[in-house]
Amino acid sequence: MGYSGGNKLNPTYQSIKDHTEALLIEYDPNVISYEQLVTEWTKMHSLTRKSTKCQYRSALWYLNDEQKQRAEDVLEKIRTAQKIDKIYSAVEPVTKFYRAEEYHQNYIQKQGGGGGAACPY
Repeated sequence: MGYSGGNKLNPTYQSIKDHTEALLIEYDPNVISYEQLVTEWTKMHSLTRKSTKCQYRSALWYLNDEQKQRAEDVLEKIRTAQKIDKIYSAVEPVTKFYRAEEYHQNYIQKQGGGGGAACPY
């Protein structure tokens, strides 16, 4: 858990400003593709809910043009298949990732939850 997408240096939960709560995922493309990761990500939250706070917006960051295209293709495929008028998930170039405070790491488990809950954002 951490923060990404903003310009302010060293954001914290109390001073997140222009950043978005984010996960940094390292993966092996020989095991799972970027497209598969994006597809799974789309199942974990609402793509059609427009957030009023930058902190909770739906965003996906890419490292290169190929990842950008694959992410946009997945979102468009879902939009078309589900007949969605507008998807509010941003697809943006990667920015610096800041690790969140320790109390935010594994937050659901620390609160006694099962860990399987989908993010409502």
